[in-house]
Amino acid sequence: MELLLQFLTNTGYYLADYRHIIMLCVGCTFVYLAIAKKYEPLLLLPIGFGVIVGNVPFFKGFGLGIYEPNSVLHYLYFGVTSGLYPSIVFLGLGAMTDFSSLLVRPKLMLLGAAAQMGIYFTLLSALALGFLPKEAASIAIIGGADGPTSIFLTAKLAPHLIGPIAIAAYSYMALIPIIQPPIMRLLTTREERLIRMSENERTVSRKELLLFPVIGVILCCYLAPASIPLLGTFFFGNIMRVSGVVDRLAKTASSAIIDTATIFLGFTVGASTQGDVFLTPKAVTIFALGAVAFSIATASGILFAKFLNLFSKNKINPLLGAAGVSAVPGSAREVHLVGQREDPGNYLLMHAMACNSSGVIGSAICAGILWSFMV
Repeated sequence: MELLLQFLTNTGYYLADYRHIIMLCVGCTFVYLAIAKKYEPLLLLPIGFGVIVGNVPFFKGFGLGIYEPNSVLHYLYFGVTSGLYPSIVFLGLGAMTDFSSLLVRPKLMLLGAAAQMGIYFTLLSALALGFLPKEAASIAIIGGADGPTSIFLTAKLAPHLIGPIAIAAYSYMALIPIIQPPIMRLLTTREERLIRMSENERTVSRKELLLFPVIGVILCCYLAPASIPLLGTFFFGNIMRVSGVVDRLAKTASSAIIDTATIFLGFTVGASTQGDVFLTPKAVTIFALGAVAFSIATASGILFAKFLNLFSKNKINPLLGAAGVSAVPGSAREVHLVGQREDPGNYLLMHAMACNSSGVIGSAICAGILWSFMV
C-alpha cells in the first residue's frame, strides 16, 4: 500500500495544479486552430503539442523538464536559446524568397520599413509599464510579427521571457486572418482598396538578382552588425537560389532544413511554457503589448502607403502596407484576399510579397539595432 501511494504521488495527476490545466487548454486550442481552422498549422501544431507535452507535471530532478540540465528537451531547447533555429529558418526563408517584384518597385521597400513603427511604439510602452530595458526591447520586437526574430533577440537579451514572447509572436502570426482585415477596412476606403497595381513593368535581369543579396548583406549588416546571424544566412540562402549553380543546396535549405528547424523550434518553444514558470503577470502584459504592437505595425504600413500616394502619380494600393509586417507569407496572402473581395480581378499577391520580404529585412535590422543598444 505504501508503494502504491508513493507511485500515485509521483503521477502527473497528483502533481498538477490549475496552471498546468490552463496551459493544457491553451495547447489544445492551438492544436484545434491548426487542424480544424488551418490557422498557420506549420506553426501552431508544433507549438500547441509542445505546450501539452511541456505541461505534464513531474518531480524535479528527474532530468525530464526543458529547464533541467542534461534532459533531452533541454538539449533541444539549446537551439532556441543560442539562436541556432532562427538562423536556420532565415536561411530557408532566403532560399524561398523571390525579390523580383521588389526590384521592379523598390518604393515598396518603404512600406516594410514603415511597418516597423510598431516595434518602437511598443518599446516605449513596455518601458512605461516598468519593464527593464532589455525586457522591453525583447517585447517590442513582437511588433515586427516575425517569430524567429523575436526568439533570437529575446534569447540574447531576456532569455527568461522566451516562452511568453515566442507564444505571443507566433499566436498573432497565426491570427492574421482575424486581426489584420478589420484594420485594413477601417483605414482604407473602397476606392483605395480597388486600386490596381500595374503588372511588372520590366523583366528583372539575373545580374540584378545576383547583386541584390550581396549588396543587401553589405548595406544591412554594416548598418547593424548584430543582425549578421539572421540577415547573413537570409541573403546566403537567397544567393543560393538565384545563382542556379547549387540547386540541390537551395532546395534542401528551402525544404528539409527549414522544416526540421521549424519542427524543433515550435515544439521546444511550446514545451517551455510550463504552467508554474509561464503563467505570471508579466506574461499577460506581454500578450497585451504584443496585440497592440501587431496592430500598430499593420496600421503604420497602411497609413504610410496613403501618405506616399499624396505625392505619387502611380498610386499604391494602401492594403499593401499591411504586408509590411514580416509574417511571411500570411500577411501578404491576407492583403491579396481582402483586395479580391472588393475586385476579384485585382491580383496583389506578388506586390504584397515584395512588402513582406522587405519587412523581414526591416525587422531583422531593428533586432540588430536593439541588441547593439542593450548590450
